[in-house]
Amino acid sequence: MDWKFLIYSVVKIAFAIGVLHAIAAYAVLAERKISAWIQDRVGPNRVAPPFVKYIPVLGPALTRLGIFQPLADGLKFMLKEDFTPSGVHKAYFWLAPAVAIIPSILVIAVIPFGSVMGDQKMVIADLNVGILYTFGIVSLGVYGIVLAGYAANSKYPFFGGIRSSAQMISYEISMGMSVIPVFLIAGNLNLSTVIGWQAQHGWLVLYAPLSFFIFLVAGFAETNRLPFDLPEAETELVGGYHTEYSSMKFAMFFMAEYANMITVSCVATLLFFGGWTSPFGNLIPAFGGVLVQAILPVFWFVVKVFCFLFLYIWVRGTLPRLRYDQLMGFSWKFLMPLAIANILATSLWLANRTL
Repeated sequence: MDWKFLIYSVVKIAFAIGVLHAIAAYAVLAERKISAWIQDRVGPNRVAPPFVKYIPVLGPALTRLGIFQPLADGLKFMLKEDFTPSGVHKAYFWLAPAVAIIPSILVIAVIPFGSVMGDQKMVIADLNVGILYTFGIVSLGVYGIVLAGYAANSKYPFFGGIRSSAQMISYEISMGMSVIPVFLIAGNLNLSTVIGWQAQHGWLVLYAPLSFFIFLVAGFAETNRLPFDLPEAETELVGGYHTEYSSMKFAMFFMAEYANMITVSCVATLLFFGGWTSPFGNLIPAFGGVLVQAILPVFWFVVKVFCFLFLYIWVRGTLPRLRYDQLMGFSWKFLMPLAIANILATSLWLANRTL
């Protein structure tokens, strides 16, 4: 057994999962603070442990920023009553939250979040078909939502689950077709190779802007975010598929949504914005030792992912929710024909270049 490989793999898995959950928790805080900024409010600025107020200058600043709010929210979810309504299908009711959150964690396995550290690649599994694995796993998350709607034995959650399945089928096709031109241009399905191509030739968003637009819109729909949050439309469905859930089961659905946002942001960063490469290219010369050279790519990757998360939150505070017929029609009548035309145009362009 290769113990070195095993130890490095365990460390990378622990790091990736830990960072994913930390970012998901603080993405909730970021959403609350940015939404407050958009709506000219203050946002969370009260929660803090008692000892923090005795820290001069820094203590009040941390409290105003709401740094401790995610910790308080997590504690609240753990202490709330875990109520299971009568009449639900209990086995499915308990299974659904796990089915929703596990796919979002599994996808992290093929995300190259950095370059190399020594002789180790900063990716858990560098698959040659990483993007196929990503789409295959991400699409499983909808089963948790459908299962939650069915298991609740209530019409509003059931409507939310059915909406989510139809929405996933519609936009998954458009999302899958949107990345075909990217891989036609890069010539490889390996995500690390795609990043390497962009390091030499420039970001793929410049070569396939239409692909990025389709992927971005489909990404909003895949993660059930406004203006495509029909599965949990509170004004119509009370709360949608998770209406009957409480305590940590509800928190798992909540974490799954933000983890999926992070996953889509990671994939968009990898495919269109150079992944972990510097946005300044070779303008800034390399500096520092091995550790600095390993950390810098991770820093650039995280910054790009945060930009996408900010876009998610910004859109939520800007655009109204679509009607369900508008949501379905936009996919089948506009996005899908556009994705097909984009594939044909890219193929013809590449064919003319090779002649």
